[in-house]
Formats: sequence, C-alpha cells, structure tokens
Amino acid sequence: MTVLDDRIEMAKEDDELTLDGLFESLERITPEGYKVEIVEGAIFMSPQRDTHWEIIADIFEQLRTKYPRKRLKSDVRVDYPGQLNGFASDVCLVAEGAEKNEKGVWRCQDVEFVAEVISKGTAQNDYGPKKGAYALAEVPVYLIADPYQGKCHLFTQPKEGDYITETTVAFGGDVDMTTTLLGLVLKTDEFPRD
Repeated sequence: MTVLDDRIEMAKEDDELTLDGLFESLERITPEGYKVEIVEGAIFMSPQRDTHWEIIADIFEQLRTKYPRKRLKSDVRVDYPGQLNGFASDVCLVAEGAEKNEKGVWRCQDVEFVAEVISKGTAQNDYGPKKGAYALAEVPVYLIADPYQGKCHLFTQPKEGDYITETTVAFGGDVDMTTTLLGLVLKTDEFPRD
C-alpha cells in the first residue's frame, strides 16, 4: 500500500482527520530511527542525532536520581489542546498514579514536566505552538535545551496559554528547578553543542 492509498482509504472512512487516524497511517510508513509529531495538523518527521540524544539521555539520567523510570517518558505520544496536536516530547514526567486514557495515550493533564531538545528543522515548533500547547495544558515546567544557542530556557507558571516566567541558563551552568514541583537542579556541563 502506498502513502496515497493510505490517504484515500483514510478519507473514505471519515472526512474529518483525527490524530488517531493520522498516527495509524504514519506508523506504517515512518522509517526506523525517525520521530513523528503532529503540530497543529502538520506532520513533522525528524531523525535522531547524536547531540540530540546525548542531551536527552543526560536529562533522563538526572531525573532518574529522583523519579522512577515508569514516570519518565521519551518520544511517547501525548495529545495536547489545540487542533490536531499529538506530540512525542523528548522527555516528559507524568504524575504519580497517572494512567493512559481509553485510547492508550497518556493524558496531558498528568504531565508535570516536558523537555524538548532543539532540532534545526523543528525548532519553531518547540519555541512556538508546542510551548503554547504545553502552557494551555498547564504543564508546570517546560525546558528547552538548545544546542545551537548553547542555552537552556526554563518556562514555569503557565497561565492562559503562556508561561509567566522564563529563565535562561548557558550550557555549563545549573538549571535551578528547586522551587518547582521537580525540586532538583539540572546540571548542563556535559550538554554538547551543535
């Protein structure tokens, strides 16, 4: 079956596109090693790069010192407010006792922390519509690690679709999240730059 056949089949089933339908079709055609996200109805596929992975792994390992592995997710679909927003965040922390919904997807209301590592092709999403959707979903802590700038941007206090507070820390410094529900300091001295 071709991509065109998939689209025609999906259109025949229902004139209205759904995240579930889109992701089902994309699962059949996505190459190994690629991450797929749908942001405001647009499909983005990006390959995993070494720099990207190293930062994700470092964040994950530091969070593991405080949180059990079952609460940490990476590249796992979560649907967010807005038109067709199905994100696969680089790292996210779900609340204690969180459960998947009836579709087998984690609920955005249970997400307590999100970290996105910037890729050139999708940076505008992380700084723009994804940031807005995370704030609208009231994700308490949103971190962007940008290897091109060599900086982390920490967003807290979501209110009415935006974050009230932004803190910027250059790679090599500490991202102090002790006053957030995470209650930890993230070391960035080993974050590589692009």
